[in-house]
Amino acid sequence: MAAIADILADFEYLEEWDDRYRYVIELGKALPDLPDADKTAENKVRGCASQVWLVTEPGDGPDPALTLRGDSDAHIVRGLVAIVLAIYSGKRASEIARLDALETFRGIGMIEHLSAQRANGLRSMVNRIQAEAASRLQAA
Repeated sequence: MAAIADILADFEYLEEWDDRYRYVIELGKALPDLPDADKTAENKVRGCASQVWLVTEPGDGPDPALTLRGDSDAHIVRGLVAIVLAIYSGKRASEIARLDALETFRGIGMIEHLSAQRANGLRSMVNRIQAEAASRLQAA
């Protein structure tokens, strides 16, 4: 999986939105497939027009690092999942709870280039991950 710093650098290099969309799709293609066993109702993200699944694997301790895996049945959305995972996966729950991935998407101009449904789905993914991080912190 690409690091978020590399993804942001690539976005700066790509000036045309057609190229940026192709890049997002390529990021999605590089995302490892989520096993069918993980494509459950519990892992499904509500509020996405496409099907999106997120799996959280917490580490140990009162502020665990969260490893995230995800998938989608739509090419562009799968790329958005890859970017969200690059932003959040491997970080501690406390950092995830205060890190707004939507700011990153705004910074690269992606939010205004998404359909309303995709932008809402992206918000649903971010909200789900931040809620999971918050619940892990409360459980500690």
